[in-house]
Amino acid sequence: MSEQTTTPVVRRVDARHRYEILVDDDRAGLTAYRDRDDQRVFFHTEIDDAYAGQGLAAILVEQALTDVRASGMRIVPVCPYVAKFLTRHQEFADITDPVTPEVLTWLDARLGR
Repeated sequence: MSEQTTTPVVRRVDARHRYEILVDDDRAGLTAYRDRDDQRVFFHTEIDDAYAGQGLAAILVEQALTDVRASGMRIVPVCPYVAKFLTRHQEFADITDPVTPEVLTWLDARLGR
């Protein structure tokens, strides 16, 4: 049953360092982050295959970035999808920081990579 009957809901799950998008109470995808001081470093976004092609990733990332702004934080788009989204949505440019080698080294250490 892939027909959406309700509006997708995005929620921040701090304990798991991610935002999730729910469709009819089922988790359809997520975007994962780690916080580094006042920066929220996004490193992975995925939408389950069953929900592909419905524009859910864009809804998820837009609401996640809106929440980052509301939290007074800044965005670091390590995730390729988030980076691509930001090139099309200049309204977040003022709170976006560049991905630097230092950030990548920090993230790898945090993720145990």
